[in-house]
Order: sequence, then C-alpha cells, then structure tokens
Amino acid sequence: MNILIALDAQTGAEIWRHDPQVSTAAIPYSASCRGVTAYNRPLDSGTQLSGGTQGSSSQNRGAPVVPSGTAANCAMRIIEGTLDGRLIAVDAETGRPCADFGVNGEVDIKEGMGQTYPGMVAITAPPVIVRGNIVTGHQVLDGQRNSAPSGVIQAFDAVTGERAWAWDMGRPGENGPPGPGEQFTRGTPNMWTTASTDEELGLVYLPMGNSAVDYWSSDRSPQENEFSTALVALDGETGEPRWRFQTVYKDVWDYDLGSQATLVDLPGGTPAIILPSKQGEIYILDRRTGRPLHTMIERAVPQSGVEPAERTATQPYSGFATLRRPSLEERDMWGMTPIDQMICRIQYRQSAYDGYYTPPTSDRRWIQYPGYNGGSDWGSVAIDPRRGVIYANYNDMPNHNRLVPRAVANEKGWEPRGPQGNQGGGGSEGEGSPQTGTPFAIDVNAGWRLGLTGLLCKEPPYGGIRAIDMNSGKTLWDRPFGSARANGPWALALGIPFTIGTPNNGGGVVTAGGLLFIAATTDNLIRAIDVETGETVWSDVLPGGGQANVMTYSQGGRQYVVIMAGGHHFMKTPVSDAIVAYALPRN
Repeated sequence: MNILIALDAQTGAEIWRHDPQVSTAAIPYSASCRGVTAYNRPLDSGTQLSGGTQGSSSQNRGAPVVPSGTAANCAMRIIEGTLDGRLIAVDAETGRPCADFGVNGEVDIKEGMGQTYPGMVAITAPPVIVRGNIVTGHQVLDGQRNSAPSGVIQAFDAVTGERAWAWDMGRPGENGPPGPGEQFTRGTPNMWTTASTDEELGLVYLPMGNSAVDYWSSDRSPQENEFSTALVALDGETGEPRWRFQTVYKDVWDYDLGSQATLVDLPGGTPAIILPSKQGEIYILDRRTGRPLHTMIERAVPQSGVEPAERTATQPYSGFATLRRPSLEERDMWGMTPIDQMICRIQYRQSAYDGYYTPPTSDRRWIQYPGYNGGSDWGSVAIDPRRGVIYANYNDMPNHNRLVPRAVANEKGWEPRGPQGNQGGGGSEGEGSPQTGTPFAIDVNAGWRLGLTGLLCKEPPYGGIRAIDMNSGKTLWDRPFGSARANGPWALALGIPFTIGTPNNGGGVVTAGGLLFIAATTDNLIRAIDVETGETVWSDVLPGGGQANVMTYSQGGRQYVVIMAGGHHFMKTPVSDAIVAYALPRN
C-alpha cells in the first residue's frame, strides 16, 4: 500500500519506486491517497519555501531553491501521507528516503493521539506546504466510537520533519504537543480531504469534517460545534485560527466538506476562495477574512427527530448558486417495473421527510436529501478564470437512513473496529456502523437502493455537470452526466449508451483551448467537454473507474492528459492500478 512510483512523463516508463510497507490492515474503508506533494529545499534555513501539490493552491513566490540534480541530498523531495499515519519524504530523483527528514525519512503523525487501531487514523489526501511547513490532516474512520482519535491538524518542518505546530480545537490557545500523560482531544472533527494554501497571505484553508460520530450531537463540545463542517483558515506559521466559515450548524447528516476549496482572484483584484458542498451549495468568500462575497440566507429547518433540543432553528444557504433541486417528491420515485416503483413509493410514504435537514429518527427511516454523497464531494470544481466560469459536476441522490437503538445494535453484533484493523468493517456507508458511546448506531442506505436489484429509488438523473457564471451565479448550461453503459440491475453492465446522469466523484481540468477533461462517472469513461455548450466532443473507456482528478501537463512540446483510473468500491466501479495518458499526435 502507498507505493510511490516515479514515471517518465512522456513514456510512462518506471524510473523508481519506494514501498513504505503499509499493511492492508490500515485501510479505513477505501485505499485512497489522492496525490503527493513536491517540495524544493531552500538554499538555507532562512529562505522561504517554494512547493505545491497536485490540485492544491500553494503558490511559488520566487523563493530561491537548490537546483535539482545537484549533489545536495533531497534537494527536491516528494512527500506523501500513508494510510497508517506517516509522512514520508523521498528524493525526487532516486526515491531514496530523505535522511534529514524525521527518522529515516519518516514522521509518525499519531504521536500524542493516544490509543489508535489500524485504519482509524489514515492520511487520505496529499499534505500541503505553506511558509516552509507541511500541513496535514487525516481521516478518522466514520461511525465507530465517540472517543475516536483526535482530528488534530498538524504541521511539520518540510526539511527536518520537526513538529512546527498542532491545532487541537479542544485545547484553544495551545499549539504544541500534549504534555506527559495527556493526548490530543479525542473525537474532534477531522479533515480527510485536500487543503489549499495562499503563500502570500500565509494561510492554509481546511475543509473540516464532523465529530467522531456523524449522527449524534448531544455530546459535542462548544469547540466541536464551532468548527465542524466549516472552512477554517489557519496561520501557516503558528496554527492559530484566523477565520472560519460554517456551512452546517450542528451537523448530523455527514455533510462534511469533501471538496477542496479553490483560490481565484476576482475582477477588481479581490482574492477569493470558492467552496462547494455536499448539500449542493456553492460559496464564494474573501479568502483574507472569510467574508461571503454574496448574500447568505438563513432558512427555517425542522427541529424534530431524536434530539430536538440540539437542532437549530435555521441553516445557512448560499445566495450565489446551488446544485440541488427544490425538493424530493413521491412522484420522483422510480423503478425498472411498476412493482419497483410501488415499493419505492411505499417506502417514501412510510419515511420521515420534512425537506432539507430532516433530523435523524429511530422509529422509522428518514429521507436525507441530498444524501452524504450529494452535491460536490471529492474532486471539487474546475475554474476557468479567463472566461469567468465554474464547472461543477455533482450528485443528485438521497440517503434512506435509520438510527438503531443501542440494545438492538448490540444484538446484531455491531462492534467498532479493534486492534486487528480492517476486517471488513466500514464507516457510515451502510448497515452496521456502531457509533459506540452514544444511544444509537446508524443504518445508512446510501443512494436509497432497493435490496433486490440494487437500483436507486429516485428517478434519474443521479448526477450532472453544470457551468456557472463566476460573477453572477447564473447557470450557463446544465447537462446529465454519465451513461448507463456500465450500470444496471444486479450490478450488471448492460452496455446501454444512453445518457442518464450517473453518480460521479472526481474533478476535471479546463484547458485554454476550451475543453473540460473529466472522468468521475460510473460508466468508466473519460470525456472532453466543450466548455461553451457542455457537449461531449471525445471520450474513451478507462480500465477502471475514473474517480480521481484529471491532470494535464506539457512535456517535450506536447500536451498530455493523464488520469489514475483506480476505481472506487463505494461507486461500484472496477478497481484498477492503471495510469492512463493521452496526447495529440506529434504532427
């Protein structure tokens, strides 16, 4: 697991590989890494960095660096986070560990966290670098116990690996490691996705997740309620919070922020940051202060469920743009046959549903719409700053959930992950997440699937792709995204090429020539889309699911488009270890 491989950018030939020896027991519920980070070591300790990560917004501001290829060891280093909670630095030219980084080129981020089991603390996104510090979050496995390891955000010197600071929201005002006999605050919200940085402002932007259990909130601290499901800006040198922007109050819907925030300078010079959410909201903020640049609307939401006193009277909505539909109605229920549709209609009528933010219930299932894979999840949006357009692929699916009383969960044998690590347990992705330490376990039907056929109860489309004017929020075009060629009942690939709009996760990239390259869909295609019309002008079949961001680069006078077609079990796409590159003919 987490094997680092360097490839020739023009031929794909392997140059070197480094195997950090990560056990499969460390897999949370998906073996995700999402990228690596490159860093040029400064000429001396007083010189600031230059560095970045694929998909991040680290900015190189002309800092002098040691030229690559010199005798200096690890002048250019590649840094990755592993599923067993290590930061690893290797020489970009040779793949050998950097001797000056940590111990034998490694740093263990779990120090100070207390008891952790394999798979409970996993770095599932590339770290970012700001002001000479590597900043990393980590995934804490969903749905296990309310006393799970801390979601602490940590920074380490990019040359030496020494801890620079730690932001533990349960210890406000402290930025060092815990004292003897202490540990970082357990159960706090974590950041499993990719951060962004602004080197000039010295800020790192963290899309935060939920507390240790997603569907119970009565035990959360004021600090957890303050920073959960929020974009938080920290000082990159000290770890002190500069500002926060919260997208959900007291989140019990697993609406953690999965999308990376994107930096863009608006007309007139305002430095902005664009953040999409699982609810489908798109927010544009001043990245210096966190101030919304468009109207925010507070709307009344239901205050019921098993914790009515914990539910807030309102939730924040973006006045700029949204990817979601107005509501989910009984007429939206669907099936291959009238019997399927009838079953889904009956389930709809029997469920608790009062619109957006319907609170969790235990006496019957409740409909969560959008579901926790609704709107924008990992991959985020693509931005065309020249045209002033946001391109957002999105999901449009509900969940069908139920809280399970503790005694019933115990009878079913729902137990949290233990010392053996990955033994088939999971996070809040299906039946059996125990939420130990709370009154209820959780049974999630992600996408609201029928048990027999596996088809979704909601009618298509299940996903789309949309172009949005970055200044006005106006929709320029909106199309269903994905075909039925690899989808069907009983997980059969029917080969039907009709565009229905499939679930999709993974981001795109916009070229100056007016094309959006993106995969993401469950039909296992990579596409080139005309940015003016939304029409697909080219596509190809990938060997696995394309649930990753597309990359593009120029090498030897030729432009390449590359994707890691790894697949994803949650998306039910084929798993692969293929990296696929495309390029125009040389002539």
